[in-house]
Amino acid sequence: MKFAGAPTASTPVSAPAADAVSGAAREAAAAGTAEGRTRDAVTRLVQESGPLTAAALAERLQLSAAAVRRHLDALVADGIFVEVQPRTSNLRPRGRGRPARAYALTDAGRASFGHAYDDLASTALRYLRDTGGEAAVVAFAEHRASTLADRIGTQLAAPEFAEADPRRKAALVAAALTAEGYAAKVAPAGNAGQGSQICQHHCPVAHVAAEFPQLCEAETRALASVLGTNVQRLATIAHGDGVCTTHVSHTGRFVAGDGRQAPAEAHSEVLTETQITRTTTETVVPNREAHT
Repeated sequence: MKFAGAPTASTPVSAPAADAVSGAAREAAAAGTAEGRTRDAVTRLVQESGPLTAAALAERLQLSAAAVRRHLDALVADGIFVEVQPRTSNLRPRGRGRPARAYALTDAGRASFGHAYDDLASTALRYLRDTGGEAAVVAFAEHRASTLADRIGTQLAAPEFAEADPRRKAALVAAALTAEGYAAKVAPAGNAGQGSQICQHHCPVAHVAAEFPQLCEAETRALASVLGTNVQRLATIAHGDGVCTTHVSHTGRFVAGDGRQAPAEAHSEVLTETQITRTTTETVVPNREAHT
């Protein structure tokens, strides 16, 4: 049964109705953009001036107090701002009554503006290389990797890890790396039982490691030590690949001593190109010269 005036499947939407829908979408997008710009202005002003009250922000931005408070509530909920007591001094003594709340940037809020940490780290390592030679850079890289291995080892200090099979160990290490900011996952590699690939989709030191590959090399040795087996670095973000990929042997055994892996001829398995399974579209062919 069809009701009079009811649209059918073949009845096209009228042009005015379509225009109204698209117009509403444009208005919503514009409103969202305006909200974002205002929120950025609020954040920038607090960064430049220090903790400010809602009234002070409203005055400087020429906005209503209600509008500013709405943005402040959202920024507090997002962890960008935190409420603090306004600063007082002899020149600005605290008045009577309940003090107005001021808003300050959190560490996460400051991080949203970016830092020059990569430049600082690169400069420090260049100075270390110029004054102490390549050996000093390697020593620093080994120290950093050892510290990372200790933190991962602390997370994995349980019978579950010691008794796990190689594939499960790789998964546990990937989870620990994710907790360290590496966004790591595990995928099978090669034939069944041959090995696993730990894929790190983020590298906190990628820009620095591009100039100082010793950081990647030391990290690879640290992973071998934690896993207790031989590993082979196939790709690195620092080298221009989309993901840091490390093959984890399920049959090899890590040779302790000076902290380095056993030489290639002592490995129970050395990968060839045909043995590598591409786990993501970004993973590249192994045996890169810069990072092995």
